[in-house]
Amino acid sequence: MLNRAAKRFYTEASISSHTNGFCVTLDGKVVKTPNGGELVLPGSPLAEAIAAEWDAQADQIKPATMPVMGLACTAIDKVRPNRDGIIDSITNYGANDLLCYRAEGPDDLVARQAKVWQPLLDWAQETYGAHLDCTAGIVHIDQSDDAVSKLCTAASNHDDFELTALAELTQLSGSLVLALALSCGHIEWGQVFEAAEVDEIWQNERWGEDEEAKKRKVSLSRDIEMAALFLSLLRE
Repeated sequence: MLNRAAKRFYTEASISSHTNGFCVTLDGKVVKTPNGGELVLPGSPLAEAIAAEWDAQADQIKPATMPVMGLACTAIDKVRPNRDGIIDSITNYGANDLLCYRAEGPDDLVARQAKVWQPLLDWAQETYGAHLDCTAGIVHIDQSDDAVSKLCTAASNHDDFELTALAELTQLSGSLVLALALSCGHIEWGQVFEAAEVDEIWQNERWGEDEEAKKRKVSLSRDIEMAALFLSLLRE
């Protein structure tokens, strides 16, 4: 995997079977990760999507235009050798979940947060038995060890590639609950984005949106969509 733009050096991108799954090949040579390992993928849909990203490159190869490839490399190079650390990291998000920290006002923002967020917390309790308490303001609130442990178990039930998408979604949204809800098919990626951006959407409706905010929103939306796509490709 290239870390920066480089000239295209191959004619054809395709996939081939491997003992442990599928590989992407460039003119017959297996693509490797930045750490030098073979890019072995668990299923053909994911391999085909990555091959399509390579095939879509023009004269210059731009890694930023290959998000699925990037997530696959992350799974192999960063998540697999540090699986327990990744689970601990995203469990910490669950212990400080965005959905638990409500505005103190105005009333219409408080109501909107409750309308969007509370059903998701209710879902987490019904699905995992993880009851998360809420507070008004940003002062930390401790969650029960039982709730945090159950969220940790839910995250642990994802394999290395799924865990990569789960971690990406958690970090992008600030919520393990949102990431788990998408992983389970309870919500779609657009709902993750809208739930994560409740405060910003409310503010923009009242005071408008500057260009920097628009760019940030587009970038965040795209990243959440790509993480969701990666997860869906794993499960085809």
